[in-house]
Amino acid sequence: MSGLVVVGVDGSESSSAAVEAAAREAGARGAGLRVVHAFVRPVPYALPRLSPGAASPLGPPPLDVSEDGLRKLAGGLVAEAVGRARATAPDVEVSHAVVTGDPVTVLEAQSRAAELVVVGSRGTGGFVGLLAGSTAVHLVAHGRCPVLVVREQQRADGPVVLGVDGSAAGAPAVDFAFATAERRKAPLVALHAWTTWNAPMPAPQQPSAPYANPPGALAEEEEALLSEALAGYRARYPGVVVEHRVVHGPTREALIDASRSAQLMVVGARGRGGFAGLLLGSASQALLHHAHCPVAVVRGGR
Repeated sequence: MSGLVVVGVDGSESSSAAVEAAAREAGARGAGLRVVHAFVRPVPYALPRLSPGAASPLGPPPLDVSEDGLRKLAGGLVAEAVGRARATAPDVEVSHAVVTGDPVTVLEAQSRAAELVVVGSRGTGGFVGLLAGSTAVHLVAHGRCPVLVVREQQRADGPVVLGVDGSAAGAPAVDFAFATAERRKAPLVALHAWTTWNAPMPAPQQPSAPYANPPGALAEEEEALLSEALAGYRARYPGVVVEHRVVHGPTREALIDASRSAQLMVVGARGRGGFAGLLLGSASQALLHHAHCPVAVVRGGR
């Protein structure tokens, strides 16, 4: 066994789907699987002081669960997830951990030793609102390995769709997508969307018309950009059938539309359209909220 896949669980249906997806990923990679649950240490609850003769507060006080009680509950959640993982991929070595701390911080720390972190699209408890707020954005922006966000309903067919922008930061996503398509024996759609606003500024053609271009020149340049971004990968992954798809239109809309028929969407964390220094681009954020299939966000540098 080499490598490690980490999955965050909280007992929700979404995290159950993430466990099954993580187990399949670990089996395909020949990696181990670690099931992780995180919880925040409870804050002691104190009844409010009442003046003499005042009525008692309406309703029971908030549930006060001790840390030992939470650990027992967490142990049951993790045991169920471990059983689900072993039923999904019997040959995968499964370990588990119950950690005190903020779930995002815990998963970020776990990502340092992992080759992939898998989470559900929405959950309860520690992972509540995973795609509705800053939690998912923080995890995919700061994690030290690719993050796979899984929904309850997943397609077994359909292509792996790769969003290509031609940036250096997007190169690790290209490799991730090719390797995933090869493991899944799935076709790969390499999609590049462009508009006149996000295309690189061409060199001046004439002094009198510094930004003029011959008809179709920008489209040809964007086709060439996609081919250059994929150069060498066909030789490295000869078994992967690749479709080049260049779309003239907004990137976010094109990727979300392509996700309708995909089994997986793969994107880099930030592309050439973003501001320098940003950790997560608008296209990847939009996919986390609106994609119709699981989304893998791959940061550069790791």
